[in-house]
Amino acid sequence: MDFDINLMYIYKAIDLFAGIGGIRLGFEQAFRDQIKFVFSCEIDEFCCLTYKLNFGENPKADIKEVITKDIPDFDILLAGFPCQAFSIAGYREGFNDERGNLFFYIRDIIREKKPLCFLLENVKHLKNHDKSRTFNTIEDILRNELGYTIYYTILDASLFRLPQKRKRIYIVGFREDIKFKFPEGENRNVRIGNILEKDVNTKYFLSQQYLNTLKNHRTRHKAKGHGFGYQVIGRKEVANTIVCGGMGKERNLVKDTIKYDAWRPGDDPLKKKNNEGIRKMTEREWARLQGFPDSFIFPVSMTQAYKQLANSVPVPVIKAIAIEMKQSLERFYANNAHIAEFKKAMIQE
Repeated sequence: MDFDINLMYIYKAIDLFAGIGGIRLGFEQAFRDQIKFVFSCEIDEFCCLTYKLNFGENPKADIKEVITKDIPDFDILLAGFPCQAFSIAGYREGFNDERGNLFFYIRDIIREKKPLCFLLENVKHLKNHDKSRTFNTIEDILRNELGYTIYYTILDASLFRLPQKRKRIYIVGFREDIKFKFPEGENRNVRIGNILEKDVNTKYFLSQQYLNTLKNHRTRHKAKGHGFGYQVIGRKEVANTIVCGGMGKERNLVKDTIKYDAWRPGDDPLKKKNNEGIRKMTEREWARLQGFPDSFIFPVSMTQAYKQLANSVPVPVIKAIAIEMKQSLERFYANNAHIAEFKKAMIQE
């Protein structure tokens, strides 16, 4: 009987800069029972709490202290490496920023372990940072120094059944000369109204005083020709990119049915809810914007949950890429029997 590498081989993977496991989740959904995670790494203690509760292991580790040779052998490297150093919202320091230098730890691990393939994720502005010199350096290292076949593109989460405008750059690499094509996605007319919760707690509704402050803030900036300010997303619209810090939540406000008690004279004016039903989105709604299932649990504060989700990835996009990567590997092994036989021997050991 002919040996079928695709039915028998379980791919081993590592999850670097793991966050709450969004990239891992997408690959588990795509590979199903053909993937096993043998190592994960995340420095944020609150992310580690969420990761452990949902995946059963604590990824707590500082990549700068990880000894590469101690990482178990693996086939697939996944890394949503820190984007602050490359983001237009950051300081634009690139490789001069210590967080930007974390990419070189990925390089060292790939050089030592030589995995079959990898997926790297970052903000879309990585491509043009420092007149493209930052990205060109990364590409040169992956392609010429490490010898991988490289593919990259920018994908928008809104084309993968998520009602969120979220463009990110994805870099896929294969150790062998493997043909690969990124998923294109499709506009399925998914809108924010599809993911909103019902009977939302009144704590999410803005106070009248705060809403007035937001209105005044936007008016002042509009007079100066700026586009800053809060935004209420209609139920048939798509949310802006969710971000943490600043006015991140105020850029994705929604209008809901008023369910809170009327404010009465003599009550604390700070507790007076707005009379328009304007509220911020809930953590669960942000999770849905990123494609996390409702079974995914956040054992952390509201503030930490928002931060974790804003820094995570759109899971359906990752899943779609992972499916294409898996199919590329399958086609390659089907056409290269000698490599398949080598892997057969690995399985039998």
